Amino acid sequence: MATPGFPGLAGSQMSKEEKSARIAVMIFPFIMLSAFIGAFFSPATFVPLAGYLTPLLAVTMFGMGMTLTVPDFTMIARHPKPVIVGVAAQYLVMPLVGWTVAHILPLPAPVAVGIILVGCVPGGTTSNVVTFLAKGNTALSVSMTAFSTMLAPIVTPLLTLLLAGTYMPINAQAMAIQIVKIVLLPVGLGLALNVFFNSLTSKVQPIMPWVSVVAIAGVVAAVVAKSAPLIETAGFLTFFAIALENAVGYSLGYAVARAVGLTRADRRTLSIEVGLQNAGLGSTLAMTHLGAAVAMPCAIATFWHTMTGAGLAMYWRLRGYPLGEDPSLEAELLSVTASESEDAVTASAS
Repeated sequence: MATPGFPGLAGSQMSKEEKSARIAVMIFPFIMLSAFIGAFFSPATFVPLAGYLTPLLAVTMFGMGMTLTVPDFTMIARHPKPVIVGVAAQYLVMPLVGWTVAHILPLPAPVAVGIILVGCVPGGTTSNVVTFLAKGNTALSVSMTAFSTMLAPIVTPLLTLLLAGTYMPINAQAMAIQIVKIVLLPVGLGLALNVFFNSLTSKVQPIMPWVSVVAIAGVVAAVVAKSAPLIETAGFLTFFAIALENAVGYSLGYAVARAVGLTRADRRTLSIEVGLQNAGLGSTLAMTHLGAAVAMPCAIATFWHTMTGAGLAMYWRLRGYPLGEDPSLEAELLSVTASESEDAVTASAS
């Protein structure tokens, strides 16, 4: 299966795919950081983007849909255990981590709600590229992202209401409707185009990751511009809460995968999927329904997750696997064996 955002490449073209993925995952954090800093120091320049949060995020979700294929969903039926464990961890571990962090630290109520909301949103496409670079199970990552995204209109609002409803009123129904509009519909449209007009979408797919990067940067810039005074007074504690939630998410995702006996590649995948959230979605939901003060920690989390995700990918890639456990080498060995078998059959026939 093609790697998300860099589809249709295999064999000798894999190095080109890997190069593109590496460039994307390395540049993405710098783009996010630049958007954050630019909007913080010049908020008036980026405030107009706040009126375009919904279409910006919809573009990102459309790009995600264009990287999906039907096998990404059928994998759930063929290999249910890692997908089910991963999605369950996504929607059980991270919301509870967010709730715990919000309770143990003396955070203002809006910041606490934002921390919880980051834990309640699904994973995003960045996790797929990070998983690929970390030599995880990319197919599992895509399936988890697809499955958790499909559940988001129901699960995210309900979890937010349950865990954050004591801090402020949460309109779960309005949030659910918006998630359908900015997540399910664009993802569904992108998937349909990829399935029925693949020859057309394959020409556009290589640029979609970059379109998504620009769109998410726009979301970050808009939210930061609207909440710049709040960020200025947020202090170290807010940044520490976001970093703590993210780090614990990575750690518990890996621990859960290990506890149920998944492979090392699958452990890396679950760690990334559980810890690296679609905080851009959280930013948009918060700005629309809960206010700039709640959106502020979500915006910080958006660029923080991309930075830590890139770092984790590079660490795992350089660390590699113990002898005999590298899935990419196993796939290469199978490919070589199959090729040799075909050559042998051809020689025998002649």
